[in-house]
Amino acid sequence: MSPAQLRPPTMADVARQAGVSHQTVSRVLGDHPNVREETRARVLRVIEEMGYRRNSSARALATRRTRTLGVVASDTTLYGPASTLFALEEAARAEGYLVSTVSLRELTMATLSEALDHLSEGGVEGVVAIAPQRSAVDALAELRSPFPVVVVGSGQGVDIPSVSVDQRLGATLATRHLLAAGHRRVWHLAGPEDWLEAADRAAGWRATLEAADVEPPLLLRGDWSPLSGYRAGQELAGWVGRGLTAVFVANDQMALGVLRALREAGVRTPQDVAVVGFDDIPESEFFAPPLTTVRQDFSAVGKQGIALLLEMIEGRSPATPSPIAIEPQLVVRASTFPHAAQPEGVPL
Repeated sequence: MSPAQLRPPTMADVARQAGVSHQTVSRVLGDHPNVREETRARVLRVIEEMGYRRNSSARALATRRTRTLGVVASDTTLYGPASTLFALEEAARAEGYLVSTVSLRELTMATLSEALDHLSEGGVEGVVAIAPQRSAVDALAELRSPFPVVVVGSGQGVDIPSVSVDQRLGATLATRHLLAAGHRRVWHLAGPEDWLEAADRAAGWRATLEAADVEPPLLLRGDWSPLSGYRAGQELAGWVGRGLTAVFVANDQMALGVLRALREAGVRTPQDVAVVGFDDIPESEFFAPPLTTVRQDFSAVGKQGIALLLEMIEGRSPATPSPIAIEPQLVVRASTFPHAAQPEGVPL
């Protein structure tokens, strides 16, 4: 086999085989309108037959566009960040962009600055940061970036262009569902204090109870893990019979731990205590009992996040784009059901 047969085909090879100029092939690849349809079809056929792939480095030099986006993330072992990362990569590919991802153990001023420098050296045109913690958003707001930056998964109320699921609305849907089912009060197991989404879910829970003239009971905190949910569930089990009949848990993994702790304490779900989670992880419908939960549309977050970033790159967005909120959906399953009203005077 000759060296010419070993090397990948070039644009010149395509032009020669199709009987057109190098410029015509370039126009076809760029989807230029000034190419006859029969010529375009012939060139595309030759490209397919020869297996030609355009050199991305040469294209970047010619167009000053790398068609590469950066993503900075941490905690991607958790369902939310992992699902968001996958959605962003899928949305970027659909728009014809490659993705360069930097996964960090923690998002601090130093690690974020290093990540942005690394991505800048790689020629990315813009960056999406999956920044769920308050400290990460504060650090990003202080950093000067050579390219547009969009934040996702940060909840509402941040000062950086952002896309997120409306966490307060999700918490409102969950809490209203339990109140409408007849529960006089709804307890809450919140996520870590530094997480903006956890803060928004707790705020939505509290505001919904107060709007119904219900005094919010004790708020417990976990770290998103089933173990922290299990430990909180053991504490919650001690309140059964003293007014506890419903719990809104800030994510499904903690809800799994709560369900086990209640079951081990002889507390039935939903007959004694109704439980609602958040996220709608794939396993939720297979919990015992199947879990009522709030579904987040991570695919929409990915698409909207990439769309906003591309608008900023191409100068089609306002200087300070308004935050984009994606509506969540309540998914009702067997872990909740209408509950008889409790007698008056039960302490909470």
